[in-house]
Amino acid sequence: MEAGKEVGCVPTVVADSGVENVNGQVDELVKTGVLRRILALVEVALSNSVIEAWWRSLRHHWLYLNSLDALATVRRLVGWYVCQHNEVLPHAAFEGQTPDETYFGHGEDVPDQLSRRRHEARQKRLDRNRQAACSRCARTGREELAP
Repeated sequence: MEAGKEVGCVPTVVADSGVENVNGQVDELVKTGVLRRILALVEVALSNSVIEAWWRSLRHHWLYLNSLDALATVRRLVGWYVCQHNEVLPHAAFEGQTPDETYFGHGEDVPDQLSRRRHEARQKRLDRNRQAACSRCARTGREELAP
């Protein structure tokens, strides 16, 4: 910070929008003008935030749930997670396609399939709900309850 003052510029910190970087204390520090904060993927178009989020998911959603007793175990667990992430799990950013389907171009029909299945599921749910009758409706008839 002192070096920036001597040169006459305000140091700039590029950070992700994690709670350690965006909170009341840091906000107050930024307001003083001692430093400038730029939020990655908010105020700049390109950053490593996406891969940082992926590593965080790997650690918290998978690795920390397992016993990491040997390097071979870590390699096996990371390999499994990468395979699931790329080949199995649908991604909203790719309209329900997996990264492999998007990259290799063999999942173009996935968004249409998902849309069709969503519509069919809604229709089945509506039909099932309309056919269901509570004990009161069964005794009195639905027509009597309608306004």
